[in-house]
Amino acid sequence: MLQEDGTDSKKKYGANAILGISIAVCKAGAAHSNVPLYQYIAKLSNSTIRLPVPSFNVINGGSHAGNKLAMQEFMLLPTGAKTFKEAMRMGSEVYHHLKSLIKAEYGLDATNVGDEGGFAPNIESAEKALEILVKAIDKAGYTGLVKIGMDVAASEFFDEGAKKYDLNNKQPGQPHYLSSEELVAYYLSQIEKYPIISIEDAFEQDDWAGFQTLLTSVKGKNVQLVGDDLTVTNVKRIQMAIEKNACDCLLLKVNQIGSVTEAISACTMARGAGWGVMVSHRSGETEDTFIADLVVGLGTGQIKTGAPCRSERLAKYNQILRIEEELGSNATYAGENAFNKS
Repeated sequence: MLQEDGTDSKKKYGANAILGISIAVCKAGAAHSNVPLYQYIAKLSNSTIRLPVPSFNVINGGSHAGNKLAMQEFMLLPTGAKTFKEAMRMGSEVYHHLKSLIKAEYGLDATNVGDEGGFAPNIESAEKALEILVKAIDKAGYTGLVKIGMDVAASEFFDEGAKKYDLNNKQPGQPHYLSSEELVAYYLSQIEKYPIISIEDAFEQDDWAGFQTLLTSVKGKNVQLVGDDLTVTNVKRIQMAIEKNACDCLLLKVNQIGSVTEAISACTMARGAGWGVMVSHRSGETEDTFIADLVVGLGTGQIKTGAPCRSERLAKYNQILRIEEELGSNATYAGENAFNKS
């Protein structure tokens, strides 16, 4: 299909059409081989099967919410769990403690959820979001076992005119500008205060200098820098990010690149550079569970597919639970190892 289309952007047939067929062919291949889909993907990619750490999106801001929070997502990662089942329990318990804290401080209407299952209370700053997450983790009894991830989506609050980042971009007339260097210092101060293990899209997608400086600055701090808008699961952008030393983890979205073949190639390239890989959903999802088998088959050890809420999110988590049960004593949960770069 890719050869017949013959264009970089799949203009002839369209990425959505190609991807749908690509996934269907992958599933048919597994059925023909009489093996589970995740095992078939492991064989295609020459990967070792393992269960991922779930990255639960539980507080929303940015373009995902109507509150004043500039940064887009705050996530829970149960790295200290021993199994995927335990990780789901930890994440769910913290999620419900978080709901109670939000209800007490912001009211019942603040516990409505967005399309990824996260809450969007009227929080104005990242610090406030991080503080309430730490409280929820502590109340659940998982301090040290559940870490925090952020999808900053900094392109959304980058002011093209000022060439700076506006942390008050959703508060008209009250700009809070930070230069790229100041934003690096801001992230480093949050890493010192809170159990942050993952930061995605920390800068505007073409602010290579910002990414480079932060990656150098967090070396040895056990924090991964994830590229999404930066890399868009495209091997050319990934290669550029590798050469520029801009991040050390790929957000892998099959919908971005448009075929299973290319997604596996992107994953292989990232791993070859010693990067981590986080398989991801998108905001507009269905109950299709392909990425659940994909993350287990690729053995990347990380999946981002929303809060433990809403059926199109839970469908993926339930599939991974089924896979873990099927694997039995052969099941391996990635845990903190998923964040150790080789």
